[in-house]
Amino acid sequence: MGVSRLMDLLADSREVIRNDGVLLLQQLTKSNAAIQKIVAFENAFERLLDIITEEGNSDGGIVVEDCLLLLQNLLKNNNSNQNFFKEGSYIQRMKPWFEVGDDNCGWSAQKVTNLHLMLQLVRVLVSPTNPPGATSSCQKAMFHCGLLQQLCTILMATGVPADILTETINTVSEVIRGCQMNQDYFASVNAPSNPPRPAIVVLLMSMVNERQPFVLRCAVLYCFQCFLYKNQKGQGEIVSTLLPSTIDGNSVSAGQLLCGGLFSTDSLSNWCAAVALAHALQENATLKEQLLRVQLATSIGNPPVSLLQQCTNILSQGSKVQTRVGLLMLLCTWLSNCSIAVTHFLHNPANIPFLTGQIAENLGEEEQLVQGLCALLLGISIYYNDNSLENYRKEKLKQLIEKRIGRENFIEKLGFISKHELYSRAAQKPQPSFSSPDHMMFDHEFTKLVKELEGVISKAIYKSSEEDKKEEEVKKTLEQHDNIVTHYKKVIREQDQELEELKQRVNTLTSQNEQLQATVTQQVSQIQQHKDQYNLLKVQLGKDTQHHNSHSDTFQMNGIQVEEVSKLKEELEEWKNKHELLQGQLREKDSVIEKLKSSQLELGTTEQSSQTSKSGGLEHNNELQKELEMLRTQVQLQSAEISKLQLENQKLQVTNTSADPVLGDSGATAANSSELEGRLQQEIKELKSEVKALSEEKESLKQHLDSSSSTVAILQDEKSKLQQEVAESKKEQDDLLVLLADQDQKLSALKIKLKDLGVPVEDEDDIESGDQGDEDEDGDEEEQD
Repeated sequence: MGVSRLMDLLADSREVIRNDGVLLLQQLTKSNAAIQKIVAFENAFERLLDIITEEGNSDGGIVVEDCLLLLQNLLKNNNSNQNFFKEGSYIQRMKPWFEVGDDNCGWSAQKVTNLHLMLQLVRVLVSPTNPPGATSSCQKAMFHCGLLQQLCTILMATGVPADILTETINTVSEVIRGCQMNQDYFASVNAPSNPPRPAIVVLLMSMVNERQPFVLRCAVLYCFQCFLYKNQKGQGEIVSTLLPSTIDGNSVSAGQLLCGGLFSTDSLSNWCAAVALAHALQENATLKEQLLRVQLATSIGNPPVSLLQQCTNILSQGSKVQTRVGLLMLLCTWLSNCSIAVTHFLHNPANIPFLTGQIAENLGEEEQLVQGLCALLLGISIYYNDNSLENYRKEKLKQLIEKRIGRENFIEKLGFISKHELYSRAAQKPQPSFSSPDHMMFDHEFTKLVKELEGVISKAIYKSSEEDKKEEEVKKTLEQHDNIVTHYKKVIREQDQELEELKQRVNTLTSQNEQLQATVTQQVSQIQQHKDQYNLLKVQLGKDTQHHNSHSDTFQMNGIQVEEVSKLKEELEEWKNKHELLQGQLREKDSVIEKLKSSQLELGTTEQSSQTSKSGGLEHNNELQKELEMLRTQVQLQSAEISKLQLENQKLQVTNTSADPVLGDSGATAANSSELEGRLQQEIKELKSEVKALSEEKESLKQHLDSSSSTVAILQDEKSKLQQEVAESKKEQDDLLVLLADQDQKLSALKIKLKDLGVPVEDEDDIESGDQGDEDEDGDEEEQD
């Protein structure tokens, strides 16, 4: 109840009471998580943000500063309040805070303070010490609402005070740290220069420039580290700018700036460039191998040397401690977990004598750190050695350590690293924070590598060759099993994704099927309606056509008689032509008969003619007589047919003349009923057009119905296939789970064998509990600081 009453003060119209209420809540919420939660759930975020907006955001006065301090108390190290702040969409309301004008003039002390607190409030939400899930969700929300874009605008602006610029760089660093989407956006940001340069290149120029403030250079290094954190794509882009095939001589690249800083005369630039390059290789064996291809031109006339060789050359020249520490950290990161890089390092015969000489000497406290890093580098060369070089096999290097250094002395020098005070500071948090440049020795990620390798190197020094062989065999077996398990896990993930996609596809197809079925039902009802309308129109049309046919029968009959008369006339003409033809043939025969008669008379007067010739003439005459009789009978038949046809023609002409007055009467009747026939014909035409339209619509509906039915059948087939695929994928997933369980059993058996052999094997539960313990210790040390 008391907190609720205090929260009411924030809504008081009197500013004095409201401001005093803010100050009172500031004191109450310091280091008290219970009160922080109560105040947060009493709608404190909404009221405080309203006050900041009313006061003018960053241009406001001391009241804005007090509200920001209260918000920091409520959100810092309080995961529930941070989650409530994110889910309440309050991150979106922070964007107007950073809308700075183009002129950037008139930066008052209060405005600088307010903006500084606002940036710190953003960092509270995305701090690396927060739970990873909460940090990731806040980072995504800041990108989607445009807050990251606004911060990058301030980052590339001119006239921004140095402390605001430094804090902005640190804020952008933590907003993009480990978030691929934000890292990709930051890689695309360009500075407003001519020609435009990537923001990363501009920041690296500041980092390797010794005239820039130390705090700003540390912030740029932190930004570069966060950009490469869990970002293999960004690591590849940085390393690619160093490779011979991608070097562009017309513009300055990130790789060229890192190489320039690595070999400059400024020890701080050497250290920053070495650490930055080490982060480009972090947990990426492929890039470690590719970096071996980098060649550097040392001087005119001399052949180029590799980057690895140049680093060892500078290391052996005895430069400043900070430079050597940076180079040794780079080499340790480069060679760890990369046997090819170790082989290239051992191929230089001067490297191992240099390392053993550095470790064996008894030097001052300043050089102890260098000795410890040399011991670590030598231990990495032994632990990750693949025995490809005969003179530098594992056993020979161990014998060399035993003879020149001594195992106990080597382990003692290796322990100098973790016992150093600066190592403990660097291990606390990822951001590099040093009081002076001289204290800039260790990187946070490198401390993790030392913690991981220190124990295994110590054990590797004391192991015999037989134990090494057994351990290598066990390692290979474990790697094979790990690869198998990883493969099966990948297969299971892919099948889960495919299963989800198939489920979504089944759902979409089911919904489409339902929609199509509804459409088919609707179309069937429409078709039935059109059928009914068509039947009605058909009945009406039948009645009208019957009425119209009763008036047109007379005209059709008369028309048929006229056609028959014309056909008969044509036949009559044909018979006349045939008759004329037969008359011509008859005349020809008559002429032949006359000629024969005359010749017969001449033959009758001659008495000396022989009997044989008389008989032949008589026979020929008889044949001609018969032929003549046949022709006469044909002519008579033809003439009879002609007379018959003429008689029929006369009858048809009489009938035709008698039909003419009937046609005249029917024409008069048609003249009287023309108006009625016109109406009937118009109605018939309209009905025919409607019937035609309905029939076309019916056909289209039938086609659409057929296509819909086929689509439904196809969808049902696909649905059954998808269900069958889902069943098969479930069966395969069960088989894979059984195989995974077998592999886990084999893995546990191998771990038991390792424990029996004396090899320490950490269980996953022990690792998680150990990591949690480290985080708790880090948190306690941070609170003490």
